[in-house]
Amino acid sequence: MATLAIGSLLQNPRLSSPRGQKLLLNLKPLHSLDLDCSPHRKLLCSRGACFSNSNPCGKFHIVKASSTDTAPIDTFSSADILYEQTFPVNRIEKVEGKLLIRLDQSKEQLNWRLTIGCSLSGKWILHWGVSYVGDTGSEWDQPPKDMWPHGSIPIKDYAIETPFKKPSKDDTFHEVKIDFNPSSAIEAIHFILKDEETGASYQHKGRDFRVSLVNYLEDDGNMIHTKRSFGKWPDAVEQLPNMVLKAEASCDSKNENRRLEGFYEEQPIVKEVSVGNMVNVAIRKFPDAANIVLHLETDIPGDVVVHWGVCRDDAKTWEISAVPYPPETTVFRNKALRTLLQPTGNGSRALFTLDEKLDGFLFVLKLDANSWVNFQGNDFYIPLSSARSVKGQSDSESEETSGKAHTDGIINEIRNLVSGLNSEKSLQTKVKEAKESILNEIEKLAAEAYSIFRSSTPSYPEEDSDADDAEPTINISSGTGSGFEILCQGFNWESNKSGRWYMELKEKASEISSLGFTVIWLPPPTESVSPEGYLPKDLYNLNSRYGTIDELKDLVKSLHGVGLKVLGDVVLNHRCAHYQNQNGVWNIFGGRLNWDDRAVVGDDPHFQGRGNKSSGDNFHAAPNIDHSQDFVRKDLIEWLCWLREEIGYDGWRLDFVRGFWGGYVKDYLDASEPYFAVGEYWDSLSYTYGEMDHNQDAHRQRIVDWINATNGTAGAFDVTTKGILHSALERREYWRLSDQKGKPPGVVGWWPSRAVTFIENHDTGSTQGHWRFPGGKEMQGYAYILTHPGTPAVFYDHIVSHHRSEIGALISLRNRNKIHCRSIVEIVKAERDVYAATIDDRVAMKIGPGYYEPPSGPQRWSLALEGYDYKVWEASS
Repeated sequence: MATLAIGSLLQNPRLSSPRGQKLLLNLKPLHSLDLDCSPHRKLLCSRGACFSNSNPCGKFHIVKASSTDTAPIDTFSSADILYEQTFPVNRIEKVEGKLLIRLDQSKEQLNWRLTIGCSLSGKWILHWGVSYVGDTGSEWDQPPKDMWPHGSIPIKDYAIETPFKKPSKDDTFHEVKIDFNPSSAIEAIHFILKDEETGASYQHKGRDFRVSLVNYLEDDGNMIHTKRSFGKWPDAVEQLPNMVLKAEASCDSKNENRRLEGFYEEQPIVKEVSVGNMVNVAIRKFPDAANIVLHLETDIPGDVVVHWGVCRDDAKTWEISAVPYPPETTVFRNKALRTLLQPTGNGSRALFTLDEKLDGFLFVLKLDANSWVNFQGNDFYIPLSSARSVKGQSDSESEETSGKAHTDGIINEIRNLVSGLNSEKSLQTKVKEAKESILNEIEKLAAEAYSIFRSSTPSYPEEDSDADDAEPTINISSGTGSGFEILCQGFNWESNKSGRWYMELKEKASEISSLGFTVIWLPPPTESVSPEGYLPKDLYNLNSRYGTIDELKDLVKSLHGVGLKVLGDVVLNHRCAHYQNQNGVWNIFGGRLNWDDRAVVGDDPHFQGRGNKSSGDNFHAAPNIDHSQDFVRKDLIEWLCWLREEIGYDGWRLDFVRGFWGGYVKDYLDASEPYFAVGEYWDSLSYTYGEMDHNQDAHRQRIVDWINATNGTAGAFDVTTKGILHSALERREYWRLSDQKGKPPGVVGWWPSRAVTFIENHDTGSTQGHWRFPGGKEMQGYAYILTHPGTPAVFYDHIVSHHRSEIGALISLRNRNKIHCRSIVEIVKAERDVYAATIDDRVAMKIGPGYYEPPSGPQRWSLALEGYDYKVWEASS
């Protein structure tokens, strides 16, 4: 498991390349740079292959550094300084501490006290509740009021939250003390540890911790053994353990009385904190030398490997540079080079001697098998041709020349693509998807050319209106994006609690973007009866528990600045009323959309609407809106278009779309023209005698029918795939992941371009836990959805958990291999204990404890990622 997750942060948002294209670095003059060479070090293991002075399995060979052609360090002062650029980067560092649990009796011998402590700094919250003797299921209840520690607040009717406090200002740990009467009917205390600073939750395999107070008569191997008191806490070396806490108890089997015995338990806990670093790239030219020298330096601690190559044209095809190479350089797959940076006092660095006729230098930084620094999942690209054109020119002249040179190359690429699209042979052979792919590529190139044009015309920085008039229109398939989207759910069920979620998320925008996400889904923005936003009232009032309308605008602007598209969560099925009718029923609305009871469906007895019958399933907590009414559709269309223009949303997550006909959704999307849209169509899968059926065609057909009703203008969450993954992983029945025709068994197997795959969200997980993914198997789920077609969605809680590094590595692998929503899956194994597949002949994967290795042959495979019960390989030619 990776211990670091690194993401590159864009220093100047205006220079970001649209929709995940490679970053073009606009370099600035370098005035001085102190350079030094340090002794060689042993190379580190990365991605399953070891860099060393041996040749393991023929995967690598060592290239000796040449001292005759390498730029001399002591003559750098005589070199012409061309450009320098410094890039801020964020890495995630793990801080280790202790979670402490103690149960003991009060001095008065009347009550008992449960003390939960944490040795790590931070704003810690205990989210907790109780269960009673005789309860069934896994639901919590709020504890009695006399158990509430000072400062506790209620969470609905099932839990409370209590802030941790230091016993005194000199103490090094935080704690919560809970007093209770042992004669009460409480059977257990349940809790989750939450870090308010990061939003992370610490649980037991995705479930709550449980301190049981009764009915444990024998030591079943999981008892917590008693210690006398808190002591000094040594540093922990592992992540939060898989544990269930149980209080020791004893009683006579013929007597209902119980006798508690105290215990004290220490367990390791790990918190991930963001640490800022930098990567500096500089280019120099020596007098009378045919080569240029690129200097790369970083203050990231530890071993850092540069995975690099060069290119000769704007296609940016990786090639191996000619010698000389820096010390400790290896050849990787005959396509690239890897160089271990040499240590300095504050980091590490390397010098690269390059032919000045080359067009570009491409690289990423690898820290270990699963962590690297790149630009939003793509390679850094240094345009060497731009550096050449600078010599003898002023800064503004060089930027203009390099921008023109690069845009000329892009224009030529567009011309070639258009020629290929319109040629007679192409028209006869290319399928619709291939043509769409070419058009998407043209759009990306055009946007990139325009971005360079904007950044290379410094004479008119203020003339935004003229520039906006010149901006080309980019026609994306409305509602379905480009096909390469990776969605991040940017909140959980508790995000509204602080009242400033928009500002908290703004601080994380660059980190989220650097993981490789392209789209982020924000919570419902409207005034709402429920703080989470899903019982909207005044649709035009965007001051919510997540923040103000101005803070929302600021957040969306920041997310756009780091290259993310933004989805608004819109609740169109129902709306809470402002007033009662003459019968005392709440069905009269206020605000800008002051509808009367004609806007409410007529077949919901709870709200006595005068509209037509519902076109879907009723949601009984609020009046269901009658979308067949012309005035309702007109008002909702105006509202969606207002959100697009006023807030800047790029698309929609549509709540509870089971409640109304998909044809109305088509009207809304045709009018608001979202970049991407996805509907929540969630109903129960098929079961027989409590066991999930293998054939879930009826379930996925209902979702596909809804997508069809929208005329394909929106996708839908692939609830079918989530449910099947539950049974496959929980019951070790991986054969379920292939349908009767050998295809994926969810929506992704029938209509992958409209399937948004996921394993968890704010309803199924978080503190609601309505349908929590099997604990400890989350990464198997992500290994499946992030390598398969469809549009994968990642839940916020998992991004800020210890899964972050592995998720980031899978996203980068997906981007690197250009897996998209229509990628081709070949299932090669679906058995009791293992599922394996290849995707686009570029990626092979397996999940489950069973054995699978991709076969050797014309297609050579190398292990790219590995975790608990999953592996992923990449193809090499």
